[in-house]
Parts: sequence; structure tokens; C-alpha cells
Amino acid sequence: MAQRAGRLTVVEAHDAPPRRNRVNLFELAYQRIEEMLVRCELAPGRFLAMQDLQDLTGFGRTPVHHAVNRLAADTLIVVRPRHGLQIAPIDLARERVLLHLRRDIERFVIRLAAERAGPSHRNQMLHMERLLRERRDGLTLAEFNTLDRRIDQMVLAAAGEPFLEHTLRPLHTIFRRIGFIYHAHMAARPSLEGTIDHHIAVLNAVATRNVERAVAASDALIAFVDGMFDEMETRIDPSLLDCSVEPLLST
Repeated sequence: MAQRAGRLTVVEAHDAPPRRNRVNLFELAYQRIEEMLVRCELAPGRFLAMQDLQDLTGFGRTPVHHAVNRLAADTLIVVRPRHGLQIAPIDLARERVLLHLRRDIERFVIRLAAERAGPSHRNQMLHMERLLRERRDGLTLAEFNTLDRRIDQMVLAAAGEPFLEHTLRPLHTIFRRIGFIYHAHMAARPSLEGTIDHHIAVLNAVATRNVERAVAASDALIAFVDGMFDEMETRIDPSLLDCSVEPLLST
């Protein structure tokens, strides 16, 4: 009887429907909210409730709560006791300081990636480089941001140090949002070609394991982003950086 009961237990376990992977739900909720932050669908400065995020993302309370905790630790969402949540306003002066921090960390990461990249990593990067070259003139901002996120993942995978992902993840999100605002809302609508070319240079240098050229290409990309701040500080409507600020009237 004991053996039979044991066998039934095993059969029942095999027949039971697979449990949903909570970790995947947490990660998917985080990615969805991050995308909304980058595209400013969740405008900087906006107040909302946890239920609002559940409605907007379609995820339940637990995955959204987990994602919000991570985004709060990343300083992208501010938890306001008794007032709910606030999407962190953009402080250009602070984020420019963070850009200098990113430059120094990226130098370390890019150097590791160029030194450690294996055949699979290099093949993926060369494929991405080829894709960017072929589609350079026609990429939309949304398409580029999707590829940019993948490039970040490729470089971190080649570097082979998991700790770095947790360090760089919020910085990547912060500056992807800056890039979105710059390209989507500056009056002249700057072309994506410059930023694409800088990413091509980084990919090629890492893929060919040219360490010094890879670090130089990374520095050039950061300098390019720094130039965005020069324009945004004088030309961007402050209400795009904090929706609680009254929009400027066009003249």
C-alpha cells in the first residue's frame, strides 16, 4: 500500500499543471513598467496608485509590488507614504553627474567584455552591428530602444560579471529615458544616426576584442550623451521633466 500510495503521488505530481513562474512574472512586470518609464507613458513627476500600475500593465499586485520596490531602489519611482507613488522627476544636473559615474563603470565593463568575449558573444555583436548598419537610416526610436537594451545585455553577458548588471541596470534606464525625450521632444527632432554610429563603434571594437578601441568608443558614446544635456538644459520644456510644472507657452 505504501508503494502504491507513493506511485500515485508521483503520477499526480506529473499530471498536475505546471506552476506559474513567479520570478518570470516579476521580471515581466519590471520590464513593462520600465518601458513605460522610458517612453514617458508614465510621465516624470506623475502621482499614481499601485492599482493604477496594475491596471496599466495587466499584472497582479504581487509582481507589480515587487517591480515597484526594485524601481524605487533604482530611484526611478518614489514611494510617498499616504500619497501613493510618484514617477521620479528628471533632474538634469543630477543625471549629468550620474552620467560621469556611468562613464567610469562602463569603461570597466567594456574592457572586461572585450577581454572575455567568446565566439558566441562576438558573433551576436557582429550580427547586431550588421543589423544597425543595414537599418541605420530607417530605425524608429522605439525599435532603436529595443535594440539598445539588447546591446546592453550582450555587453554584460560578455563581461561575465553578474554584479555589474544590478549596478548598471538603473543607469541604462535613466539614460534611455533621457535619449527618448531628446529624440522625441526636442524641436529639431535630432536624427538617430549619431547615436547608432556610436553603438556600432562599440560593438565592432568589443567583437574584434580591441580593448583600447572599445574603451575609447565607450567614452565617445558617453560624450555624445553628455552633449544631449547641453541642448536639453537650454531648450527642453521643463514640464517634460516634471509634469507638475506648468507647460511653457509657445511664442
